[in-house]
Amino acid sequence: MASSRILRSGDSGNLEASIDRLLNEEKQMRLAENVAGTRKAATEILQLCFDAKDWKLLNEQILNLSKKRGQLKQAVQSMVQQAMQYIDQTPDIETRIELIKTLNNVSAGKIYVEIERARLTRKLAKIKEDQGQIAEAADLMQEVAVETFGAMAKTEKIAFILEQVRLCLDRQDYVRAQILSRKINPRVFDADTKKDKKKPKEGENIVEEAPADIPTLLELKRIYYELMIRYYSHNNEYLEICRSYKSIYDIPSVKETPEQWIPILRKICWFLVLAPHDPMQSSLLNATLEDKNLTEIPDFKMLLKQVVTMEVIQWTALWNKYKGEFENEKSMVGGSLGDKSGEDLKLRIIEHNILVVSKYYSRITLKRLAELLCLSIEEAEKHLSEMVVSKALIAKIDRPSGIVCFQIAKDSNEILNSWAVNLEKLLDLVEKSCHQIHKETMVHKAVLRS
Repeated sequence: MASSRILRSGDSGNLEASIDRLLNEEKQMRLAENVAGTRKAATEILQLCFDAKDWKLLNEQILNLSKKRGQLKQAVQSMVQQAMQYIDQTPDIETRIELIKTLNNVSAGKIYVEIERARLTRKLAKIKEDQGQIAEAADLMQEVAVETFGAMAKTEKIAFILEQVRLCLDRQDYVRAQILSRKINPRVFDADTKKDKKKPKEGENIVEEAPADIPTLLELKRIYYELMIRYYSHNNEYLEICRSYKSIYDIPSVKETPEQWIPILRKICWFLVLAPHDPMQSSLLNATLEDKNLTEIPDFKMLLKQVVTMEVIQWTALWNKYKGEFENEKSMVGGSLGDKSGEDLKLRIIEHNILVVSKYYSRITLKRLAELLCLSIEEAEKHLSEMVVSKALIAKIDRPSGIVCFQIAKDSNEILNSWAVNLEKLLDLVEKSCHQIHKETMVHKAVLRS
């Protein structure tokens, strides 16, 4: 009750006297190791400073109380948590930054306030970002390794790491963004959130509830893949971009709304066509073709069918038909397809046509190949050579004769089987030859004896 009377008497004139009385009370409680009393005295001192709007004194008292000899960790934790509530009520940015830095200094190296330190760092980084200091904000966020915090909620950890990734992408630090993104296992987004689980214990700590402003797991999933799309777009990794859009497309809330899934399905189709031909691309292409929702966008269904069908595609006719849709992507979810996408689309169609020709021809002249591809002989030879180098197909060019020979790639089992058959034939011939020699020798000996 004594501390309550002191608090009521603590007007602006008696502020210092009231704080001195509470400091004496805090010392007595701390030496007696009275957790509740120490915590109450310390927080009342901070409340007095806040009520008086003396922000400088508040910072001083936070530092002073935290450095007291034998200060109880519960008291420090309560002080930090209470002072964090004052941050949004500071009169200006400078005062806010000063209070956050004070609390950061107090919580540095203390495991029992590591979660509060992470939240303070995020607030400070947000202020730096609003001031246009993206690099400083990114550096601040990277100082905190939340993946090691046992008491922090899973969703809050993921949200913090995603914020680190976003800031790295904003400052175009793609290497660090990739390293940070690997701290999140995509499988965590597939966890069953409907099951009620008890709070798990890690060591002596109980996992805390995430703050109300932290997104849900499915919302974090969408944010994660949107950031991954930004990262993969830097190097035009079309297949990975497509897989990221596919993961967003599979979110239940997205699939329920046509206004959300139609633009995303369009993006999936475009990036499937833009991705280089390989087994993963082929598998995704066929799986997408089986999607019933594709009937809502028939032009894109026809586009995918053209790519799957082993027939030569006329680039000019294709571009004239889909140029409008290609330009419309700028106003869709995810924006335009990229600066190089138009050139890469033409390149993919050329590669498709070369693969089609290789299926129907074992030998063809370069001139005829160039006609089928609607290219010059030099361009046709260049694209064919690039596909051979990338091992997309096997071919040999006889340049003096101007003839291309396509060969079917054989795996190791086929080669060994052919060798075994050849050896068997060879041994059979040797055996027959030996038999004939032996027969001739016996006939010759019989003639000599007679």
